[in-house]
Amino acid sequence: MEAGEARELWKAAAEGNVERVQSLLESGADICEGNDEGLTPLMMAAQNGHAEVVRALLRAGAPWNALNPAGKCAGDFAMEAGHQEAFDVLLDAGMQAELILGIVARQTKRAEDGEKPYLQQRVEYSEGKLTDEENKGVMMAWENPLMAAHAKAICANGGHVLNVGFGMGLVDTSIQSHNPASHTIIEAHPEVYKRMLETGWGEKRNVRILFGRWQDVLPQLDSYDGIFFDTYGEFYDDLKEFHEHLPKILKKGGIYSYFNGLCATNAFFHVVYCQLVALELARLGLTTQFIPLPVKDCLDEETWLGVYHKYWQLDTYFLPVCQAEEDENEEDTVNAS
Repeated sequence: MEAGEARELWKAAAEGNVERVQSLLESGADICEGNDEGLTPLMMAAQNGHAEVVRALLRAGAPWNALNPAGKCAGDFAMEAGHQEAFDVLLDAGMQAELILGIVARQTKRAEDGEKPYLQQRVEYSEGKLTDEENKGVMMAWENPLMAAHAKAICANGGHVLNVGFGMGLVDTSIQSHNPASHTIIEAHPEVYKRMLETGWGEKRNVRILFGRWQDVLPQLDSYDGIFFDTYGEFYDDLKEFHEHLPKILKKGGIYSYFNGLCATNAFFHVVYCQLVALELARLGLTTQFIPLPVKDCLDEETWLGVYHKYWQLDTYFLPVCQAEEDENEEDTVNAS
């Protein structure tokens, strides 16, 4: 495609001229070519709120998840500019693509492939962080307010609570402050488990520790009023697999939450995966709401000193609060009494 034709497509997309965009595409225009700033026609249309052009470009095969050099996709541009219709079109495209192909999830997993499995690595506890052998952050102190919020959510019903993944013990310390009837902790890393015992967690009257992968200790689980899931070294598919067991281990009316770090380096990808998880949990009988918690002020460059990878790069954390639906017959019985 000649430079003049490329400029025509960029101009038509930016101006919302859907007829001209379609004409140029039919004549063989390159749908993926970006301008000097790396903006593709889809990004330009999204940035200016031209939903019909966005639809046309997506139908023609424009990749919804293409990134410019600054790491932004078309959905980011629509979101930042407040163009709701264009944003919704891109969100729907992203969800449909990920439901079928799981491109973003597979890219994340591929980036981790070839590394020594986390459970076989040595870990290091230092001031304010837990890291693996490659200095990747497993858990860090900046998460403490988030863990306190998660603990408050899953302890709302009192009773019996399960946490999958101890790490630095941030969420478990907060859970203890709510005095649950019982507090079960699953931890698979041998060094973390050893530290748990050394710091007295095995001696707490209401704490039960299960050492091993959650997949392996499932037969030992009961049913719980609150459940939190935060494992390191696993992927979206592992989270989905855990969710399939929730109908058996989460009581009716119980509260479930998880560390919401999915695609936390790109705001739009993160939204796509929030919605995917909510859809998946709805299929299993759970309603989900996301509570926005600002975290920008908790994070600066000093936070990440000595840490190989910034696993969180967003300004807002969306805390998931997921509730298992009450049985209608049970509700009717309670109301009748």
